[in-house]
Amino acid sequence: QVQLVESGGGLVQPGGSLTLSCLVSGFSADYYPIAWFRQAPGKEREGVSCITSRDRTYYGDSVKGRFTISRDNAKNTVYLRMNRLKPEDAAVYYCAMEGDPHGACLIDSRSDYDFWGQGTQVSVSS
Repeated sequence: QVQLVESGGGLVQPGGSLTLSCLVSGFSADYYPIAWFRQAPGKEREGVSCITSRDRTYYGDSVKGRFTISRDNAKNTVYLRMNRLKPEDAAVYYCAMEGDPHGACLIDSRSDYDFWGQGTQVSVSS
């Protein structure tokens, strides 16, 4: 059974950094696109970033230049390094994996993702 487990969330001051991890188990994630989404209270879940099996990366406009997605296939883990965090980055962050190895890694298409983690909370406050 495929399972995605996020970790690394927490409270950070504005301007600070965090690194989120998404561990995939029950499945070799090497060949599948994996994305990060986030959802703040009262808002729609939005795509943050995605990485393909060939390490091509995509970012939402609001995080470009501040966030970096990467993957370690040996550890079956995808990371999201978040720098220069802003209060508006506060949300529950979810990782998600496409079931199609040829998936397009579209971060504005939640329905493309077949497997989701339970989320990790990121709070940004002084």
